[in-house]
Amino acid sequence: MRWVLSLVASAVLAGTAAGATGPAGGAAAFLTARQSPNGGFAEQGQTPDGSLTAWAALALVAANGSESARSRAREFLRTRPTDRATDGDVALLVVAFAALGERVDTSLLVRLREHRPGALVNETMWAAIALRAVGEQPPAGFVRAILSAQAKGGGFPWLRGGKPDSNDTAAAIQALRAAGLRTGHASIRRAVAALRGFQGRDGGFALTKGREPDAQSTAWAIQALLSAGEKPGKAPFRFLSRLRRSDGSYRYSVRYGATPVWVTAQVIPALTGRPFPLR
Repeated sequence: MRWVLSLVASAVLAGTAAGATGPAGGAAAFLTARQSPNGGFAEQGQTPDGSLTAWAALALVAANGSESARSRAREFLRTRPTDRATDGDVALLVVAFAALGERVDTSLLVRLREHRPGALVNETMWAAIALRAVGEQPPAGFVRAILSAQAKGGGFPWLRGGKPDSNDTAAAIQALRAAGLRTGHASIRRAVAALRGFQGRDGGFALTKGREPDAQSTAWAIQALLSAGEKPGKAPFRFLSRLRRSDGSYRYSVRYGATPVWVTAQVIPALTGRPFPLR
């Protein structure tokens, strides 16, 4: 699909064979500098964990970041136990492994294929994205479960019957597209309309209506709009530029600057224009 991007979006999507340039390149450099000796990623003063390392690995792949950093992250993720992991944790790990070019263990794929949609709709969304990441068609039951959770207003909740939010609406759009629904499908069009309802006057997107717009919600919205064949426009990129620090990292919002590694990792795929699963 050919995306017609604004001048601002085109600038942040620019890259070279050596890696992404501009904001995405600076953000990837920030992440690389924060990588632990064992290859994992953690916020300052904390212990590296599999989830944050998976997000950082996805960001480095999206930005065509340091091959050494990606390789070390891959090795770290290989050592992570999954026996007590949730289906959502397993799905994120599989998406990261697929993006890194790592062979995915059969046991993880069996776990996702046998995922039983339940109250936690977000897990089913990620299971669908993960199976597509390894080239498999998500089961029709996953699609039905996701669609049945769509609210009347078009948005999607994290938990079935809960209040829709921008992040899960964005995740649902990418999951449904990963499952093969066309951009013109009625449920996707309704979700896109609902997603735009979370956008503030400053161009940023909020997690829920009434909250302050934040970097991660804005990044998720950009990815979902691209996945749905929409043009995000200049405004969300301008909003993200306001949150960029001099070291290349991103603040969570105008008022808060917590968890810079996680925030920056989730912003990078949007800066490079790559919805999930990364291709």
